[in-house]
Amino acid sequence: MAPAVSTDPSKGKILVVDDDRLVLATVAHGLTQAGYEVIDADNGDDAILLARQHRPDLALLDIRMEGKSGFDVAAYLREYCQVPFMFLSAFSDAQTAQQVAELGAVAYLVKPLDIGQILPTVETAFARLRGSGAAAPGGAGPATAPADPLADVVALATGVLMHRYSLTRGQALDRLRRQAQAERRTPEQQAQRLVEAVELLAGPAGEFSI
Repeated sequence: MAPAVSTDPSKGKILVVDDDRLVLATVAHGLTQAGYEVIDADNGDDAILLARQHRPDLALLDIRMEGKSGFDVAAYLREYCQVPFMFLSAFSDAQTAQQVAELGAVAYLVKPLDIGQILPTVETAFARLRGSGAAAPGGAGPATAPADPLADVVALATGVLMHRYSLTRGQALDRLRRQAQAERRTPEQQAQRLVEAVELLAGPAGEFSI
């Protein structure tokens, strides 16, 4: 698909990858309307080629696709392009959550999602990239370092809660904050505790209590 050109390229360039063409078109349109330059692909092979050609500032990746998966694309972006990425996926089982954390995603959002839920996370990711000294969105090059695997542990934990309890993003964040307050932890500490519990269960199937 041809890239959709933003009216304000300085906001940043985003690669969107999803094999569901309706989801792809919806997310790409929403981000373009919000002022981002968007490049889209419906498979992992094209995503890698587009990433090499256009050097996006951020990538939004579906996980399960035919051919190269979102994990394959993420590993390539991290190792060869130094492009930060987040996942938009219908899956948040323990094994998937562990792989997301190990790859160093800046966020992990669980479908179904609308653009109103995606945009705040994208904006947060760009704000963090600016603050970390990475290349400015819309600049000549990609971020100079891969994302910290725990840079957005709260977003990762929120995705797990959204899936497990069928919550909206706002409800999941509120639940995480209330749990943290009840146990006298910061939201980041509570999120880290949840992520560690998920990782422990990534091998054998099991349940955990939140």
